[in-house]
Amino acid sequence: MTTTTPPSYNISNVSCLDLAKSSDPISTGIGFFDHMIDQLNSHAQVGVSVVVSLSSDDDKGDKNRFAEPMDNQCALASQVGSAMGTELSKIIEKVSVGSTSRFCCPLDEGLVECILTKSENGGSLTTFTLPPYGIYPSKTGRTKIGQMSTAIVQPFFQNLAVSSGLTISLHKVRGDNGHHVVESAFKAFSRALRNMIDGTDTSNDWSASMENTWGKSSQSYKDGIQLQRGGIIQRQTKETSIDVMLQLDGTNGSDKFVIDTGLNTLNTFVTSLAKEADVSLNAVCKGDLWVDDHHTSEDVAIALGQVLNKALGTKAGLNRMWCAVGGSGDAQVEVTMDLSNRPCLTSNLSLSNNEQGEEYVGDMSIEMFAHALESLVMNGQMTVHIVENNAGKNLMETVVATAIAFGRALRLCAAVDPRRAGKTASSKGTLSV
Repeated sequence: MTTTTPPSYNISNVSCLDLAKSSDPISTGIGFFDHMIDQLNSHAQVGVSVVVSLSSDDDKGDKNRFAEPMDNQCALASQVGSAMGTELSKIIEKVSVGSTSRFCCPLDEGLVECILTKSENGGSLTTFTLPPYGIYPSKTGRTKIGQMSTAIVQPFFQNLAVSSGLTISLHKVRGDNGHHVVESAFKAFSRALRNMIDGTDTSNDWSASMENTWGKSSQSYKDGIQLQRGGIIQRQTKETSIDVMLQLDGTNGSDKFVIDTGLNTLNTFVTSLAKEADVSLNAVCKGDLWVDDHHTSEDVAIALGQVLNKALGTKAGLNRMWCAVGGSGDAQVEVTMDLSNRPCLTSNLSLSNNEQGEEYVGDMSIEMFAHALESLVMNGQMTVHIVENNAGKNLMETVVATAIAFGRALRLCAAVDPRRAGKTASSKGTLSV
């Protein structure tokens, strides 16, 4: 059996410009690969361009001119990764050696964690657990997406890591959809890169860089106050009467919460969430609790999601994505959130299989707490992944930890990013359609 040596491609017009747009295109000759590289434009706010050719006669209008033979794609991706990494090394030149940045990117059927470290001893791809790409088919996952071989993802990041001086870890937390696993990896890398450049991180440590970028002395906070985002929802049925008023920006003081849903557990959850999100919230419900907790739990969550979605508007110019950890007692929970307008909740909270075999958490049935979470996410038009890192001694610890993580993630997702100048953080250019 004879093997053909892959050609040496010409890689030109390579640029990675911090907070700027490149005037050159992304044109690798593999359409889906172009789309993935473009995530750096939208999510790292790095202007990327790269053109791949074999000769001056190449048809640049053919988006998949180098898709066949597919066996050559890994060589192409390796060269592109190496060239892009060299350009990225210039952007991170001032980043301190040893600096680390972590980001998880939530898609409705995929969650990938990326950890970047500025290495002293040269870059490398230290962890890569993305395959199999989805469960269709169950044993192997997808071998190609569009005309792109999924085998090229690893050599692309491996060569990018070496030439950039970054150690890169890409870990699939969960994911049944191969397209979304790959997309989540590129977006997680892009967001981790942006945070590394900014000196911010998704840890709970509110550093000086976090304060300068997102805190109350930042331009982000000032721009949010100018928007004065808020909303009012009044929802009345034969089962419940609910009044909710939300103010996202410019809140101050400890008396900014009036939460009275009729359920103490729900009160605790909503108050903890609002406190960590740094919003002003009034939520009052008179419900038919003499029947059970179903209508009150569901309707309050629906109203909260609706008022949040109303206050966020088109979401243009917002940071949009974040992940945050919350703890209470022994419980530690991470929430990864995207204000995506594509509602989906994926969670591994140990609610149905709690060790105590409990049916209620406080005065709220466990199944209605789970349902309230889903109603909040669906009506808030967000994608949310909840990962329970450690279960609490009791379910109330898990409830509070979840609320804290949810609120912290929401605060940073809803923050205005002035560098976006009112434009949507999406390669589509909009979240409205």
